[in-house]
Amino acid sequence: MRAADEILDIGPMAGVYGGEVVFQGTHKELVKANSITADYLTGKRKIPVPDQRRKQKNALQFSGVSGSGKSTLIKDIVYPAVRNKLGEISLATQNFETEGDWKMIKAVELVDQNPIGKSSRSNPVTYVKAFDEIRELYAKQPLAKARGYKPGFFSFNVEGGRCEMCEGEGKITVGMQFMADIHLTCETCNGTRYKAETLEVEYKGVNISQMLEMDIESALAFFKENNGKLEEKIVEKIQPLFDVGLGYLKLGQSSSTMSGGEAQRIKLASFLAKGSEVPSTLFIFDEPTTGLHFYDIDKLIIAFNRLIDTGHSVLVIEHNGEVIKCADWVIDLGPEGGINGGQIVFTGTPEDLVKCKESYTGQYLKLK
Repeated sequence: MRAADEILDIGPMAGVYGGEVVFQGTHKELVKANSITADYLTGKRKIPVPDQRRKQKNALQFSGVSGSGKSTLIKDIVYPAVRNKLGEISLATQNFETEGDWKMIKAVELVDQNPIGKSSRSNPVTYVKAFDEIRELYAKQPLAKARGYKPGFFSFNVEGGRCEMCEGEGKITVGMQFMADIHLTCETCNGTRYKAETLEVEYKGVNISQMLEMDIESALAFFKENNGKLEEKIVEKIQPLFDVGLGYLKLGQSSSTMSGGEAQRIKLASFLAKGSEVPSTLFIFDEPTTGLHFYDIDKLIIAFNRLIDTGHSVLVIEHNGEVIKCADWVIDLGPEGGINGGQIVFTGTPEDLVKCKESYTGQYLKLK
């Protein structure tokens, strides 16, 4: 940003809470502006450094210049080695000599940026399993009971209450021979995904289609106003989506409209929603801060710490200094990229990393 001639700061928040130009001008002018970006640049808001590092090194950080071998080391060696140790796979040939003590780790998850689910029907509320309770909630409404509607009737994935013209998609896909397919709003259901009689069933004045169009932040407030057991379960499952900075997404937003970073954070939220049900797991994240604002990075680090507090470990491949400084232990690769990289330049705490003259990462952190 310091090198830019002109900066446009858009916000103030994300989704329906953003979309406005909150600042336009130079970097010198930005630091005097009233915006979240300016607050982080001036230090009014900070991503806090931990008071102490965990002895167990639960927050492990792999850093280094681009091409230094971080992703190759983790994805091609460490991840398969842990899976082999846990009995998930059997490696015919092992490209490592020794293994550490993995007694504390019962599972391993590579949380990548691939789309959630297997189709565009996947969305945040189905991925965190909260749609089960929402459908049950609608099935318990007086009109639904009188008509004999079961929870499955409110699914857009199976026959019943969904619109059969678009099969619950809300859109009709028109194949084009020499161009990309065209997606048109279904004229039968007007994009609602459901039959008219299904939409007649309402919960607190909201039908199932309107519920899926509600953003996560609004949905949390909506369900918190109603203190039933099902509502509590729904809040418990969608709260992590808000906690990782995705409050602006719609409950039923198609996975095809999401970025890789959003998909990765939804996966993180799904594990947070499961809580202690998940055995002690090593979670691996490859550059999770790509494209994220300081505000979002802050939320992401808090989410990582929640995983650690529930007995898990987090391994992060990252360039971002804000994430590196929050690690318990850093392994820095380099010293350069390509054939001049692939060596371990440093291992230790972030405090010691800044003292390492051979590490570009350390020297960068020292300047910050």
